[in-house]
Amino acid sequence: MGDDDALLHLVTSANVACGFHAGDPSTMRAVCTAAVPLGVRIGAQVGYRDLAGFGRRDIEYDPRELADDVLYQIGALDAFARAAGDRVRYVKPHGALYNRIVRDAVQAEAVVRAVVAYAAAFEVSLPVLGLPGSVFLELAEAAGLPTVAEAFVDRAYTARGTLVPRSVPGAVLSSVEEVAARAVEMAVSGTVVAVEGTRVVVGAESLCVHGDSPSAVAMAEAVRGALREAGVEVGAFA
Repeated sequence: MGDDDALLHLVTSANVACGFHAGDPSTMRAVCTAAVPLGVRIGAQVGYRDLAGFGRRDIEYDPRELADDVLYQIGALDAFARAAGDRVRYVKPHGALYNRIVRDAVQAEAVVRAVVAYAAAFEVSLPVLGLPGSVFLELAEAAGLPTVAEAFVDRAYTARGTLVPRSVPGAVLSSVEEVAARAVEMAVSGTVVAVEGTRVVVGAESLCVHGDSPSAVAMAEAVRGALREAGVEVGAFA
């Protein structure tokens, strides 16, 4: 859906769809094969079983089935990552699942259980990305998983520190200049201005640019350049 090759030359970590909300075996292999020589870390972007809705529709799940689905997705991508010479370095939930486990402890625990099981089976460190203050990160930390708080440079925030739903006008930002300025603000001050006009603490250790945005490559380029000019060193967290 986007220019993956161009983005891989700009990012330090790539959230790769594992076939449930997007992607397929050939795409997964191609991205891993391109990412490894560039030193880009591969992350499993796990989501609901929802190809038709791109994983952005809320779904009720049996917790055991959700844990199995997440474990399955990590394993599928890890096979391609290892074939390319590396491995899955972290896990990041996608779309509706990501937003659901900000508050839903049942689904959050299911995702955590799957990541813990995979990390234990292969004796690897497997950090998880999530929204600061989310139930997901709290449960992950309690389970002994490394946690990484992230912020979205191309999404609008509410005063509560959550993302504005995509159905609301203005939820997705399209101005390259605005996105670059927000990235610097998030990295330097750890805050961002919410749609209500209040300043929200994000405390991000990772900044996300959505690869399916029409101007994703230009945004990533502008963000990286703006961070460099602001004296912020950019590097992979995993």
